[in-house]
Amino acid sequence: MTIRIRTAAALAGTALLTAGLTVPAATAAPAPATPTTRAASATAPHRVLFDNSKAETAGNADWIISTSQPDPLAQNASPTTEKSWTGALSAWGVALQKTGQYSLKTLPAGSTISYGTGAALDLANFDTFVIPEPNTRFSASEKTALMNFVKNGGGLFLVSDHINSDRNNDGWDSPKIINDLLTNNGVNNNDPFGFSVDLLNITTDNPRAANAPTDPVLHGPFGTVTGSILRNGTTFTLKPADNPNVKGLVYRTGYSGNTGAFFVTSTFGSGRVAIWGDSSPIDDGTGQSGNTLYNGWDDPAGTDAALALNATAWLSKA
Repeated sequence: MTIRIRTAAALAGTALLTAGLTVPAATAAPAPATPTTRAASATAPHRVLFDNSKAETAGNADWIISTSQPDPLAQNASPTTEKSWTGALSAWGVALQKTGQYSLKTLPAGSTISYGTGAALDLANFDTFVIPEPNTRFSASEKTALMNFVKNGGGLFLVSDHINSDRNNDGWDSPKIINDLLTNNGVNNNDPFGFSVDLLNITTDNPRAANAPTDPVLHGPFGTVTGSILRNGTTFTLKPADNPNVKGLVYRTGYSGNTGAFFVTSTFGSGRVAIWGDSSPIDDGTGQSGNTLYNGWDDPAGTDAALALNATAWLSKA
């Protein structure tokens, strides 16, 4: 697939979030089988965990906020631009960090996704989990952990890519991996979020935002979303009969309703879900040496930064 890049200057002047903040639950550790709900506070930041356990840097991909993992602040405690941290998602991370209202971590390669185990990087300790183009299939226990995390109030941000985008040649690409999560997770196997990933490779398009003036993702604290870019990606089929809360926010040219959705949101239990059909829009182009990256984050054909950041805020219930 074609990957994209971005420059940092476009996020200067981003408005700070003004919504109420969530905070970790009390000091007592929850029992592994029953993670507790975190209490609200006006001082603690929203906690976002970015995944790097599913080969997100395989091949030419570089979908990390920093090479310093789990804590990007160990690379630079006061980042100012995407170049402050090393990774093609550093612009995303730095933009959140600069608001002062987010605490960011990365689940490193070799880790297992868990929920309710008491581990430091367990999903129970976070408000939102970002999985940017997974290239390794989730295990049975990981799929159950993801579903229970959302069901109990967590935010899940998935980024897919096009069919046959298997970067590590293990027989699984992100569309197949995400569809497997939705149909074989041990919690609800009937498309619980109300969408499925289309097995397509759409070479290029500039999808446009739906007319939804009150939607908090299209019109959020980081700006108004008018559209996105699609450069070798896919779309989603909506299934409102399975989940009436599913909503298409950005659509491929010529599509609307239940087909051709490029950015989708939904809910499950007390949690929230968002999914994007291409990794190109989140690429800021400042990744590790040897990777060929392209500017999608600041591409003038879309408002990708606002879309990523508004969605993160919505998922985190900011």
